Formats: sequence, C-alpha cells, structure tokens
Amino acid sequence: MAEKDKPWLFRTYAGHSTAEKSNALYRGNLAKGQTGLSVAFDLPTQTGYDSDHVLARGEVGKVGVPVCHLGDMRMLFDQIPLEQMNTSMTINATAPWLLSLYIAVAEEQGADIARLQGTVQNDIIKEYLSRGTYICPPRPSLRMITDVAAYTAKHLPKWNPMNVCSYHLQEAGATPEQELAYALATGIAVLDDLKTKVEPQDFPAMVGRISFFVNAGIRFVTELCKMRAFTELWDEICRDRYGIEEEKYRRFRYGVQVNSLGLTEQQPENNVYRILLEMLAVTLSKNARARAVQLPAWNEALGLPRPWDQQWSLRMQQIVAYETDLLEYGDLFDGNPVIAAKVEELKSGARAELATLDEMGGAIAAIEYMKSRLVESNAERLNRIEANETVVVGVNRWQQGEPSPLTAGDGGIMVVDPAVEQDQIARLRAWREARDETAVEAALAALRDAAQRGQNVMPFSIAAAKAGATTGEWAAVMRQVHGEYRGPTGVSASPSNRTEGLEPIREAVDAVSRRLGRRLKFLVGKPGLDGHSNGAEQIAFRARDCGMDITYEGIRLTPEQIVTRAAEDNAHVVGLSILSGSHLPLIEDLMERMRAAGLAHVPVVVGGIIPDEDAARLLKMGVARVYTPKDFELNRIMMDIVALAEPEEAAA
Repeated sequence: MAEKDKPWLFRTYAGHSTAEKSNALYRGNLAKGQTGLSVAFDLPTQTGYDSDHVLARGEVGKVGVPVCHLGDMRMLFDQIPLEQMNTSMTINATAPWLLSLYIAVAEEQGADIARLQGTVQNDIIKEYLSRGTYICPPRPSLRMITDVAAYTAKHLPKWNPMNVCSYHLQEAGATPEQELAYALATGIAVLDDLKTKVEPQDFPAMVGRISFFVNAGIRFVTELCKMRAFTELWDEICRDRYGIEEEKYRRFRYGVQVNSLGLTEQQPENNVYRILLEMLAVTLSKNARARAVQLPAWNEALGLPRPWDQQWSLRMQQIVAYETDLLEYGDLFDGNPVIAAKVEELKSGARAELATLDEMGGAIAAIEYMKSRLVESNAERLNRIEANETVVVGVNRWQQGEPSPLTAGDGGIMVVDPAVEQDQIARLRAWREARDETAVEAALAALRDAAQRGQNVMPFSIAAAKAGATTGEWAAVMRQVHGEYRGPTGVSASPSNRTEGLEPIREAVDAVSRRLGRRLKFLVGKPGLDGHSNGAEQIAFRARDCGMDITYEGIRLTPEQIVTRAAEDNAHVVGLSILSGSHLPLIEDLMERMRAAGLAHVPVVVGGIIPDEDAARLLKMGVARVYTPKDFELNRIMMDIVALAEPEEAAA
C-alpha cells in the first residue's frame, strides 16, 4: 500500500483580550491537537496605533490580541518554544514590526533564529482592495514587504516572508477569475521588486518561500477547480516570467481559511455543514491540497467564538484527516474531463484579467480599477441573493425552523470584558515608564534615518523592539517618512444606469426630495478602525443607484469627523457600519456628539454584527434602526431610509 500522506497543519485563527489570555488559549489549543499557531491581532495593532490612542477606543482586544511592545509579545508566547513552533501571524501594514518583536522574543528564549518557521501575511495590496488595515501609500508599502523578504532570505531561511492573501478578495465579492488574477498580480508585483534586493543565485529559493492564503467558498467544485488553476498558473508564471527551473520552487504553497462571508446569522447551526464542504474543496485534490487549514467557527456570524466552538472546528479537521481514508490515495481528479474543462475556463478568465492589469502597469498601478471591480461584483452577488437566484438556506428559502439550542443561554458567543482595554492601557503606560527613554529615541531616530535612505528597515526595527519602542511609535516613524494613505472606496458619486427593480424606491426618493427642498442626503460612515468596508460600500452603492445624494469617504473615521461632516453636508440620515464588535462605545460617543452639535433630529441607522441585547442598548441611545447580516434585503433598508428622511410635517 502506498505511503499515507501527512495531514496539513491544523490551525485556529485565535487571539483576543490580552496577551496573557491569548497565551492560555494557544496552549489549550496545542494540547487539543492543533499543530500550528495562527495569531489574530487587534485592529490598533494592525493599523499601527498603541492601545491608548484616540482611534483605538473600543477596539482594544476585540478582533485579536493587542501587542504594543516586547513585553506583550513575550507574554503572548510564554512557555511556547518558538524554535519548535510553526507560527502564522496575520499582520500586514505592521508586519516588519511584529516580526521584529517575534525575533526579539525568540532570541530571548535562546532560539536559533535560522530555525524559526512560520509566516507573516505581509500583503498590503489586498488591504487597499478589501480589508482596510493599510497605513502608508502603495509604493513604500511594497518596499517594506520586500525588506522583510530580503531580510528573511539572509537570516530566517525557513520563514515565509509574504503570504499573498486572496481570502479577503472573495469576502469583498471577487469572482473566482478575479480572485486568481488579483492574487497572482500581487505575487508578481512583490517578486518584481524583490528581484532588485536579493542576489540572483538566491532568488529562486525566495520565489519558493512566497506562499498564498486563500478562501474556499460553498461552490466547492468551482473552488476545487480554482485551487488547481492557481497551482498551474503560478507554476507557469514562475517558469516563464522568472525562469525558475526547479519544480519545488514553483510549487503553489497555500494555507486556507474557509469562507466566513457565507456564514449566516439565521439558523447558524447550518454553518457547520458549510464549513465542512468548504474544507473539502481544499483537501480532496492531492495535487492542489492546502498546506495549512483554519476553519471559522459555526457562530462567527454572531460574534466572537468561544474555545468550545473553535474546538468543534478543529475536531472536524481531525476527523477528515485521521478517520477517513482521504490521505491514502493519489489525486482523485486527474484525468477527469469535467474538472479539466472548468480549470481551463478559470485559467483563461484569469489570464485575460491579468493581461488587463499588466497593460495598466501591474497591481500597484491598478488598485483603483481592481477596487471598483470588486464593489461591482459584490453588488451583483447580493442582487442574486435578493432576487432568489442564489439560494441561501434559512435566509431566502426555508426560513422557518426550530429555535437553536446552541444559542440558548449565553447567546452562543464570547464577549470581551470591557475592562480589558483599561488593563491593557495601564500595562502599556507602565512599560513606557520603566524603559530607557534615551535608548528608545536613539533606536527610532536610526529607524527613521534608514527609512528615509531606503535601507532595509528590518535590522533597525529589531533594534527598536529590543530598546522598548511601541507599535504606535514604530508606525509613527513610517507615517512621518512615507505619509498616510486613504484608499479608493470603489463607489463613485455618479449614479450607474442600473435601475432595474429600483423604480419604486427611486420614485419615493424623488418624492421625499421634493418635500425636503433638495436631494435626500445620506451620509455613510465607518467609525473606528474596522476596515471591513463591504457592507458600507454596498449600502452607499445601492443608495446612490436609488437616487440619493451620498457621502461615503471610506474607512477609519473618528465619531468627531463623522459628526462634523454630517453638519457640513446638512445630512438627512446618517448610516454607520461597524463589524469589529466596537459598536457600543463608538456609537455612544457619536450620539453624544450629534446632540452637542444640535443634530439630535438627524436619524442615525447602524449596521454590523450586533447581538440582540446590544441592539436594544443602541435603540435606547437614540439610534433609529439597527441592521445585522440577517437584513440582507437592501431595498427594504433603502425604503426605511426614505421614511426616516421624511419631513415631520409630511409624516404627521
């Protein structure tokens, strides 16, 4: 009998509250049979702010662990020997800094740095397109990606310095062809730049260290074919564009997190089946099998999963790997004409899209184009669900069902204690008090000088980490040297000609606008650091097509900025979108500012992953409507906005 394949790495994307609590979670998961760590950082850490920055308010420890300095990183990996661990860190804009902290902790543990294994995501291009945790403009950001790669080439030969992430592209609505093309174009942009930073003889091995992080959706035959297309296209690009002769360096190495976009708030127990089917798409085909798999929990559409929920997803992987006979066979799909035809179709569509990007000057030059294409694709996806062309069980068909015992009692999710934020801030301030300020200032000055000269920032970042600098201080140097960036929103102010099915709403908008004496003004804002902008974009996109005058300036605004803009625009309705779980503190702040600015009469509507008890609290604060993922009918939301904008005398 042929030798059985080794299973993929079992990971759970995890981290929350504090480094100490996350460390306990990691050690618990490793004891349950997890074979690699996948670190989730909170939004302030991802966007280069310390926990006590004004923009970090309400965001600390919510979607990941806060890491402000070497002490936090030390605690995060306490009693976890890094030399023996395979650690994936989902970090992008601040990737050079977090890797520097990781290296510093590994050295403290006495590890041989050359033996460290793992990955930093370090893909900034998808941040501009779909996730929104960028800091600097595209070109200097690309230089930082390749600084990390060049540094690891010399010092961390087993480390994957860049993980091209197409996961969020699918979450933002990408078609399989777009996901293939935009991810491959990102890989090309990085390799073109990296070629100038490493010796020619070292370049093939560096190509072999670029990995990918993909999404697997529910259409699992298409997704399986997409993975086979990825492996064949990457092999072709490495061979033909870069002249890589060794097959092992051309191999498409990828990890996967299966789709969270398709998880439903309604009948959430059905998500277990969705997650399993999505996992099969990336494990069934041996020649396109994932190297590492992390699965969301069944209740991620409701909020933060508990350890038990994560354990359930881990057990699903273990059952497929160890109880079934999947790993005992060669590829099940080689020679299958249906699969081969679908793979060729996807490759052909991806090549055409890649050619368009090439004509534009590559991924960096085409960011605005790619962003607008994703917003359009996502609008089409939502239209199909609204029109019942795409069936989503429990959402637009078979909505009636028994109440789920899984969500009884504690609501079926974990809630981060609000006291965590103050605890983290107190430790951050104590760290600053205790460190050698002169050493920190000298290290940051050297880092600034290196960045200005175009030197590799990694050695200077490691020195700053050891001196005791913080995440916010490192990022402030990068902001100072390279400037900040506001990415394209993908939503132009000019209406599209897509009015099919929108006629009744357009008439209602026209009628209310006449009564208001001007076009209905709808301001869409994203307070806080949450960069998941898909929902806000789709609301703004639909409102624009319904004939409203929209303002949507993109992500990362303070409540103060939104209220100022509402006053300047004389907005009739304000819509807020938050998916990071920070809705209560941010909206409370915004509502107080609305009252202080004399805008208490302007209705505020809110959308996000908001538990029922939080929705009740928001309504008590004066919020007019609360929408969650179960409110998938955008046209109904549009009619609500029209009704809210109705002048009082007309409504009476």
